[in-house]
Amino acid sequence: MNRTLHRVGAMCAAHPWRTLTAWIIALVAAVVLGGAVGGTPRDDYDVPGTASQAGTELLRERFPGLSGTEARVVVHNPAGGQLDPALLDRVVDALRAVDQVGVAGPAQPSADGDTAIIDVRYTVPVTDLGADAMDQVRAATGAARDAGLQVEYAGQVPEGEPTEGGLGELVGVLVALVILIIAFGSVLAAGLPIVAALVGLGIGSSGILLLAAVTQVSTTSPSAAAMVGLGVGIDYALLLVTRHVEGLRAGLAPQAAAARATATAGRSVLVAGATVLLSLLGLILSGLAAYRTYGFATAIVVATAVAAAVTLVPALCAVCGRRIVRRGRLDVTEPQRPPLTARWAARVGRRPAVWAVLALAVLLLLGAPALTMRTWPQDAGSQPTENTVRRAYDLIAAEFGPGAYAPLVVAVDLAKVPQDSVPALQDRIAAVPGVATVSEPLLSPDATAAVLTVQLEFSPQDERSGELVDQLRAETLPAGAEITGVTAVFVDIADLLAERLWLVVGVVVGLSLLLLTVVFRSILVPVKAALVNLLSVAAAYGVLTMVFQWGWGGQLLGVDHPVPVSTWVPLLLFAVLFGLSMDYEVFLLSRIREEWLATGDPFQSVVRGLAATARTITAAALIMVVVFAGFMTNADIVTKMIGVGLATAVALDATIVRMVLVPASMMLFGRANWWLPGWLDRLLPHLGRRGSAELDDPADAAPATEETASLEPAASR
Repeated sequence: MNRTLHRVGAMCAAHPWRTLTAWIIALVAAVVLGGAVGGTPRDDYDVPGTASQAGTELLRERFPGLSGTEARVVVHNPAGGQLDPALLDRVVDALRAVDQVGVAGPAQPSADGDTAIIDVRYTVPVTDLGADAMDQVRAATGAARDAGLQVEYAGQVPEGEPTEGGLGELVGVLVALVILIIAFGSVLAAGLPIVAALVGLGIGSSGILLLAAVTQVSTTSPSAAAMVGLGVGIDYALLLVTRHVEGLRAGLAPQAAAARATATAGRSVLVAGATVLLSLLGLILSGLAAYRTYGFATAIVVATAVAAAVTLVPALCAVCGRRIVRRGRLDVTEPQRPPLTARWAARVGRRPAVWAVLALAVLLLLGAPALTMRTWPQDAGSQPTENTVRRAYDLIAAEFGPGAYAPLVVAVDLAKVPQDSVPALQDRIAAVPGVATVSEPLLSPDATAAVLTVQLEFSPQDERSGELVDQLRAETLPAGAEITGVTAVFVDIADLLAERLWLVVGVVVGLSLLLLTVVFRSILVPVKAALVNLLSVAAAYGVLTMVFQWGWGGQLLGVDHPVPVSTWVPLLLFAVLFGLSMDYEVFLLSRIREEWLATGDPFQSVVRGLAATARTITAAALIMVVVFAGFMTNADIVTKMIGVGLATAVALDATIVRMVLVPASMMLFGRANWWLPGWLDRLLPHLGRRGSAELDDPADAAPATEETASLEPAASR
């Protein structure tokens, strides 16, 4: 692998303008193609194999007018007077004329008459609606707004509209640039990782739009993919540029330094990228289309970031030449004392057991709140107040009751349940504690099915709502009657993902262990890597629980009240975090293994490996934390949660884990870190020796000119 990467880096550096032209053409083509034929992300609430899906399918078959997605228009008079029925009728008539609307209205007034709900049912799922669906609804309700009334929108259609990101994402990129300038001391060197990451992100994001044209992509997938892609793109490019600068300082010509960096750091990038992709593809096992597209969308961006790192970065480095580092910084002299990180590693090595226990205690303390975590899919009540669905939610809860926003729908198959028993079923449901109202039965056009609408006394995210759904299914409904609706779907999603989480964890951890065993030729190192990464994930879960469920600091993020952790977040965070944590693990262990292969000293290899990578990993982690923190400003609460979780885990990973736990544990185990049974070593494929000795090539050396003489280490002159 090393020699192949060396040739790739050498080729790209030898022909930089051809490489840059190829990437520019690819970027332009991807953006144009994505804009021309790309699709629009849409949320899909289908959960195959669940009870709620069975009810949904019955509605689609027997109630064509009620079979598709829905929107709810909430009209409110801020002055408190009663609404004009004639005006409401005009709004209803306009909504009935909207494309693909099967049923609209009649308006349902509140008890005091100052608020009304107009239900709008489409004939197609939300994924089949055009991008202008909400624009048509807003146009149809223009008469109410013109009359000075407050009009808000709820339901799957407005909830499915992509949310706009905050300025935090842009600020994150600018702060990342400042960090890189400080790290390299050069604007040119700092700009290379940003340029490479943005090019990869542009192509990857266009790929997501193309993916949305052929399959369902959830509305939050592009934001999550951009968050991860931007972070890893900068990190991977940073690793290559750092190693390239080391080559320049060691006296290599720019093209040779780029080739050497691609062969050494490029290998770490490929392994790190592979672990991220393995983690993301584990989402396929979730059982939900939304998760599969999360995985595919993010994988597209990560794969593009890896390709940009090992091909675009060498070309950019070659174009910049020695200008990538300020002249004064190329004149390297031997330091009078070891670097701070080397002294720190030596200090940890003097009492490795104590430091390991302290690090474990911190991670376990932060992870403990996760034991109380309650998950629930995000709903309108969790959104910020500037969101129309949140304002609609608050109006409906205040005027019609907390359970009115997302009532249950009981679909009854009259081929299995006698029609004359439906009134009795209605009475049994109404008698269940926690049920507020039950509507009169609505028969299908062919009289083969009936629908009952059940309003609960609790809000959808109230824990009692889920318990009541389970109770109705187990004790009240006969065979042939199924509960569906948003609340019931959310209950099924929460149950399904709770079951699948451990399957995904097992598969992802197992595949990652296998990959790292092949790369590092060790049993203990991959096992430790998996365990410490799981601790980082647990700590991130604990912080999420404290911030969102307990409400500690939630208002600083625009969350005005405690909310459950979104059901979508734990599984997605695990897949992303496990891969990202492996990034830093691979970066550090790769350098430690280089030192181990060169010296055979288990203690000094850790000290030198940490000293060589700490600055890069710290800068990379700080950049990721800043980028992820920028996404906390996004209006969507799921994106906020993902941003908090990722920023927390990366911060812990680069400090407690990489600076304390990993070096302490490796010093405790000594030579045992690199033990591998001979039979297993023969069985596993070999990817090439990790040391750099195999790359030694006289052509790599720069000619002994006056210019390169100043690049040589002082000890060699």
